[in-house]
Amino acid sequence: MPGTRELGPENASLRVETKRGGAAAKAGHDLVIEVRSWRATLVIGDDAADNSLVLSADSGSMEVLEGTGGIMALTDADRVEIKKTLEDEVLKPGQIEFKSTGSAAREDGRLLEFQGELSMNGKTHALDVELEVGTDDALSGKAMVKQSDWGIKPYSGLFGTLKVRDEVEVVAEGSLPQ
Repeated sequence: MPGTRELGPENASLRVETKRGGAAAKAGHDLVIEVRSWRATLVIGDDAADNSLVLSADSGSMEVLEGTGGIMALTDADRVEIKKTLEDEVLKPGQIEFKSTGSAAREDGRLLEFQGELSMNGKTHALDVELEVGTDDALSGKAMVKQSDWGIKPYSGLFGTLKVRDEVEVVAEGSLPQ
């Protein structure tokens, strides 16, 4: 398993999953938003101290894949409107970067925990990322991002009664390239 692996849309997916809140939460949707343009380099060393993860993504490449819940099903027109609102009011298109500063490995080196810094929206803050490598080289990862830590005001509508929760989950899934 040690080695350097290049990841991107051709061998993995990178998604942002939002949850709704507020008094009118039933009116909105929990969203799955795919990042279509991104690259990552994962280095797995013989020792956890040698592990590293670097990721770069274009926030302008995000597309709404699905929306669950809500009073009505999410339409293609809704997806277009959500993307426009995302880019105009929530997170302007730009580069997002994560660079690990430390790591730990558990479960025979199959669970990798990275500490690092996430830069987006002109701000940089600490972020923890967890990656799990299955025995079949399936890769899954996640990180919780509190939008307000990066100066992002989570979406709010219907006079503040429908909100996207401040914490969103970033999820990666794919196969570890050989």
